[in-house]
Amino acid sequence: MRMLLTLSLAAAMGALVQAQATDGSKPATSNLPGAEYPRIHADSRVTFRISAPSAQKVQVVPGGNDNGLGQGPFDMQRDDKGVWTVTVGPVVPGFHYYWLQVDGFACNDPATQTYFGWNKECSGIEVTDKTLDFYDVKDVPHGEVRARWYYSKVTRMWRRAMVYTPPDYDRDARTRYPVLYLQHGAGENERGWTSQGRANFILDNLIAEKKAQPMILVMENGMVAPKAGENSLPAKSGAAPRRNEAFRDMVISDLIPMIDATYRTIPDPAHRAVAGLSMGAGQAMQVGFANLDKFGYIGCFSGGGAARSDFSTSEPKPLLVWMGAGTAESSRVTSAKATVEAMSKAGIPAVWFEAPGTSHEWQTWRKCLYDFTPRLFQK
Repeated sequence: MRMLLTLSLAAAMGALVQAQATDGSKPATSNLPGAEYPRIHADSRVTFRISAPSAQKVQVVPGGNDNGLGQGPFDMQRDDKGVWTVTVGPVVPGFHYYWLQVDGFACNDPATQTYFGWNKECSGIEVTDKTLDFYDVKDVPHGEVRARWYYSKVTRMWRRAMVYTPPDYDRDARTRYPVLYLQHGAGENERGWTSQGRANFILDNLIAEKKAQPMILVMENGMVAPKAGENSLPAKSGAAPRRNEAFRDMVISDLIPMIDATYRTIPDPAHRAVAGLSMGAGQAMQVGFANLDKFGYIGCFSGGGAARSDFSTSEPKPLLVWMGAGTAESSRVTSAKATVEAMSKAGIPAVWFEAPGTSHEWQTWRKCLYDFTPRLFQK
């Protein structure tokens, strides 16, 4: 009897795999090893599936309204064995947060990797863009992403910065490098730019193609930088407190000195840049314009507006201010373009960039980084 059950199960699994192969779908690259679902179809539709025999209602919930999966939640349909399935899309290619709602309880998809976003570990799905490969892992020299712990006197807490060093960093102890301080968005952390944004692979590929200067990337947690002795600020409208009121002071007093003392940097504004996405874009504009003696380049990805009202008083002038957003981010596009125009009139070199077809999501920010970094530290 046991042998018959094993053979029946094997036959059923074989039939399932054969059926999946004929529809052209493939497991998402963000799945856990061996997990067949979620699956990506040739037309960029996505099929989610989960076994929950005791559940009465199961939904797929995209991370927010500004995402490429669509306007959820999406109701899943149950079969006679308690397996729930839904197909959505076609969806916008790129990385998207999501989670499941099972009888009102929010949980992650057990078949996918998790990523820190929305102030929690979330499921995530990578939908392949067949027209782009600039953020893929390629057969080129690779840099390293290092976790650097240090103590911040401003916040009185131990902190972790993620630091990317370019491919030849450890081969030539004489070479010094420029530095880009790169910030994540609200609800994310210092791992976002490498885990979700693939910043290290973007730089690897650009450096290999000689499109960007070899540089060090520094990524810190812009959500956790409270004033010393304070755990948080009062939340607004029930939202989680950001606890980042001391971030600017921490960057200037703690982070930059630690990086310059630890790594082979070129410690001057012509070789130091600051950039970020969404919340991090605002932080980059604030930190950069308040410290033009330290930062020569400022990047604002999907930022909402100006860091100041009168750019004519900026002294010294930045070498470049770069602003960009996805074309589906209409409100941010309007305000950011106005800021670029104001800076240009004030004599500040300013660049505007639009990522076609994407919204407030990682595919926009990957494209922003890909356009921004080749403009940095050019002789």
